[in-house]
Amino acid sequence: MKPKFKVIAGSIVAPKGFTTAGVCCDIKRLGTGKGSDKGRKRDLALLVSEVPATVAGMFTTNQVCAAPVKVCIERVKRGTARAVVMNSGNANACTGRQGMEDAREMVRFTERALNLPAGSVLAGSTGRIGVALPMDNIRAGILEAAVGLGSTARHADQAAEAIMTSDTRPKQIAVRFRLGGKEVRIGGICKGAGMIQPRMSADGKRPAAGPLHATMLCFITTDAAIEARTLQAALREATAQSFNRITVDGDTSTNDTVLVLANGLAGNKRFQILNSKFQIFQAALNHVCLELAGMIVRDGEGVSRCVTVRVHGAKSAADADGAARAVANSALVKTSWHGGDPNWGRIIDALGYSPATVVEEKVDVGYSAPGGGRILWSLRRGQPTRATFRQLCAAVAEKEFDLHVRLNLGNAGAVIYAADLTAEYVEFNKGDVTDPGSLGG
Repeated sequence: MKPKFKVIAGSIVAPKGFTTAGVCCDIKRLGTGKGSDKGRKRDLALLVSEVPATVAGMFTTNQVCAAPVKVCIERVKRGTARAVVMNSGNANACTGRQGMEDAREMVRFTERALNLPAGSVLAGSTGRIGVALPMDNIRAGILEAAVGLGSTARHADQAAEAIMTSDTRPKQIAVRFRLGGKEVRIGGICKGAGMIQPRMSADGKRPAAGPLHATMLCFITTDAAIEARTLQAALREATAQSFNRITVDGDTSTNDTVLVLANGLAGNKRFQILNSKFQIFQAALNHVCLELAGMIVRDGEGVSRCVTVRVHGAKSAADADGAARAVANSALVKTSWHGGDPNWGRIIDALGYSPATVVEEKVDVGYSAPGGGRILWSLRRGQPTRATFRQLCAAVAEKEFDLHVRLNLGNAGAVIYAADLTAEYVEFNKGDVTDPGSLGG
């Protein structure tokens, strides 16, 4: 039976025992580039659990890794945390030894401001790369946020705004469901619009083989009682089906981070991996992560159409993933989506140069409504169908649609949630070298 979730207000403070606040401390006005010049908007937030919380994380696999990510990777290994300090407008990436000292000072200062044990605070940063953090502003913001902590939906709105960079709107969700006779809640906020193709792992290291899974930041809370190893397994699975399945522009950020804090205040009995209670929790976490991931794609820089690329019939999972990503990240395919052009030639071209095994005479390409089972095929077994150009144009004219690719070589499949490429994206990101303030992160 499919688990039942009810969407509720409050996002990260919907679960019991969490408070948050977001403030403006002028990080975004200090050389942080286009997309951050938004006046006095909130740019620093705190998220606090009233009791020690189990923690899990997933982090960028970019070999150039921001200082706050390095701090988080080490601290998450301890399995518990009490708070997260997060900022926008400055990524604290490629900032050398000073950047590491600043990231450590950021979490230590938060611990002192909140009277928390050493090692119990995590950090997340997003914004311009290569600019030192304005630490006096950071300290002032932490103190202000510490005084303003609360558990209302308004406080959650503040935090969701504080992590935005080129985002046009906040991204947040919360759900409640029954688990072992107790009501459990999961809430989350995230940000992301550009530099989006997250490839995250639990330790920030790339897998030895196979596909890897503006910066994407996500902070999730739950009042479920769950052990760290079980929570990490659940987050790994949820991330694999959501954040690691999206792309806006094919760029993997230096700062991608997902953190989950579980404080156990729902009062449920702890559960083991793969039992029925774990499956219910996993389904709820999957739902929250996938909803947030979808919000990122829909709010991508300049995006006018969102396309779900569904590859079936590949020889292996790696082949399916490689084929889907090649299509989803092709500039020619993405611009044709923007123009409403059902150009299957560009699609099969991308398939052909992908790392997947592809046999031209076996490839099918078609379109459907989102999640729809009725597919209009433009290509069958490598040859054009009798579908008219007008019919195909109508199939790709909607703001969202599914692209179906069948390689007909095996049983493996993959899904990528993608976006088109527009003149607005180029205009936004090219900047003006005569005006350094217009240059992005």
